Amino acid sequence: MVRSLPKAARLARSANLAPGWLEAEESRGWHRTVTNGVYDGAMAKPAHPLLVVFDMAGTTVHDNSDVARCLTQALRTAGYYCDDALANTRMGMAKPTAIAELAALSLERGVGRAVTPSLVSEIHRDFLHAINEHYRTHPSVRAAEGAAEIFAALRHRGIKVALDTAFSRPTVDVILARLGWSVPATLDAVVTCDEVPKGRPAADLFLEAMRRCGVTDSRQCAHVGDTPSDIGEGRAAAVGWNIAIAGPSHTREQLSPLRPTHLVGALTDVPAVLGLSFHA
Repeated sequence: MVRSLPKAARLARSANLAPGWLEAEESRGWHRTVTNGVYDGAMAKPAHPLLVVFDMAGTTVHDNSDVARCLTQALRTAGYYCDDALANTRMGMAKPTAIAELAALSLERGVGRAVTPSLVSEIHRDFLHAINEHYRTHPSVRAAEGAAEIFAALRHRGIKVALDTAFSRPTVDVILARLGWSVPATLDAVVTCDEVPKGRPAADLFLEAMRRCGVTDSRQCAHVGDTPSDIGEGRAAAVGWNIAIAGPSHTREQLSPLRPTHLVGALTDVPAVLGLSFHA
């Protein structure tokens, strides 16, 4: 069994991944050593995936710490301590969960009031108002470079394309409308955190995307994201390609110890990882 690194454990804790999550998953056979992009051992995998599931904010949708800023604003308005760097440690998680945990961290500093479900709902409403308005009106909102072209190239080859996200459906609908993306014209499925029992780093989002796309073997699928929680989701789902994008959200040094199968510098690097030509 591959041992987890101390740095990986620290990063896992900072992203709210349970202690020992790497060791537990590896003991169930979810980790395989990767050499030149191909799994060693007996795990069979096709040359290309049958399904690729992409995260949204920070991965396929441009993000300039906009989500972290809106979370920080909502928590501060409710009387809690938070800053964008702290909020960033909860990126990729379902937003009510992120809010509850950030409020609890504030209480540990002696700032704020008792965290209750109704208070979390109130803060989440404020967050939704801010983030939805951002995605509806801000001029910086745009697709990540190459996103639409990659979706089309994958689908042209018969590969299913889905989005999954820690946003709830109302926010996702605003983003899709702004970018002109839809099912089935642009995508095969879009799964939101309020449509599954558990958010990241659990596998529920990914498994629901598989169900909607009619794919049954996660080893024949890829997940692409930019946060530790994204990597955790891919591991939990036992995907064949668990691709992390280093960028403004988390650096290569932060993501590498969590051992995605591939670590790239931009979304436009993903087709090559999958053995596909971007322009073909």
